[in-house]
Amino acid sequence: MAKLLTNFVAVLSVLTLSNIAIAQEQTAKPENSFFKDRKLYLNDDGSNYVKLTFLAQLWLRNANYNPGTTIYGTEKSGGTDIGIRRYRVQLYGQLTDRVFAYSQFGENNFSNISDRKQGFFVHDAYGEYAIDRTRLSLGAGLSGWSGLTRFASPSAGSILGLDAPIYQQTTADATDQFLRKLSVFAKGKLGKLDYRIQMVQPMAIQESAGYDPDTAIGQNAMFSAKPPEMQYSGYFSYQFRDQESNQTPYATGTYHGKKKVFNIGAGFIYQKDAMWRLDEVVTDTVYSTMLHLAADVYYDAPMGDKGQAISLYGSFTYSDYGKNYLRNGGPMNPANGNDNPGILNGGGTAFPMFGTGEIVCLQAGYKFRDNLIGNTTLMPYASLQYANYERLNDGMAYLDAGVNWLLAGHTSKLTISYQDRPVYNTAGDKISSRGAVVAQYQVSFN
Repeated sequence: MAKLLTNFVAVLSVLTLSNIAIAQEQTAKPENSFFKDRKLYLNDDGSNYVKLTFLAQLWLRNANYNPGTTIYGTEKSGGTDIGIRRYRVQLYGQLTDRVFAYSQFGENNFSNISDRKQGFFVHDAYGEYAIDRTRLSLGAGLSGWSGLTRFASPSAGSILGLDAPIYQQTTADATDQFLRKLSVFAKGKLGKLDYRIQMVQPMAIQESAGYDPDTAIGQNAMFSAKPPEMQYSGYFSYQFRDQESNQTPYATGTYHGKKKVFNIGAGFIYQKDAMWRLDEVVTDTVYSTMLHLAADVYYDAPMGDKGQAISLYGSFTYSDYGKNYLRNGGPMNPANGNDNPGILNGGGTAFPMFGTGEIVCLQAGYKFRDNLIGNTTLMPYASLQYANYERLNDGMAYLDAGVNWLLAGHTSKLTISYQDRPVYNTAGDKISSRGAVVAQYQVSFN
């Protein structure tokens, strides 16, 4: 009996000591041990981690096409298409207290006329080191730390409507990789001033989509085919209210009332001899600097006590690509040709998106109260891009307006949008407008 009692006391002592050790270990680590909030923790306090996310935006669209539009030689006046507007996978992490690494993969604009099995590519791949964890970090690689404006580097998963103002991504897929650039950069916060500056080696225009080496230099500016000079950019934002994270380059479109943000920002992009054209008189090649200057204001905040929120954004941009520069853009364009030589827009849903001139962007959204429809709610929005481009005789106004059905915030939402774009002839006169209705379903894991 005495032996049995002694053994029982010994076992009880071992179990007690084990429970104490386990409790101490659980106290030292974040809840749920080394995995929480979709992060894999690398240390006991959770300050070092690796995280994986994904995003998909799926489109169903019915559009009236530009005059003369063809799809593989067949003329079409309009049609319905289905596609993947964006797909993203992010893998990033705070590897040590000072080392941060970020990578992003995916594809854009995958449709029935896209190249198959070739669309998945690297968006970002960079690393950074914090000299001071708040004030200064230095980094290098392929990144979106671009200057100019807030939405020169938008967060795709939190856009207010279907797209951020794409013209602010000034060299998108011309001398960069869908806004990402090979660069070294510095970023940080000095009190309420958030800043980023970047030195970029532009990508060769010869490798851009649709580049034709037989295209002759004309009297309208175009990107030079000579080895490019370095490009410099910066963006500076004073954040009056809640401070936004600058862990990654990508700016939130709307917080749905989760923050109260009021920012005023300004930025620039500069590249010497980026453009060339022929002189009108002596037909010599003339090189010109590319310079963009911009200022913007952003306000996103809750309104009321039932989850209502408002989101407002406005910007003014002075863009100088050289004399009469103009470039069309059409997200996930459903067509690949135009047999009407008098149409400036090109085929499908393209319109003059980038150009030398002044551009104003205004967007606004209002989120209704939570649980408006069951446990879901609505957020209507409108966005207007108005440009006075040097090459056009009439102003360029592009409208995108619609409503977001927030099934689960940005994690699951359905957007219905109407887009109206102008059509121009080659003389620069507006001759008509065309519209499109787009339904987008977004699902994201963040």
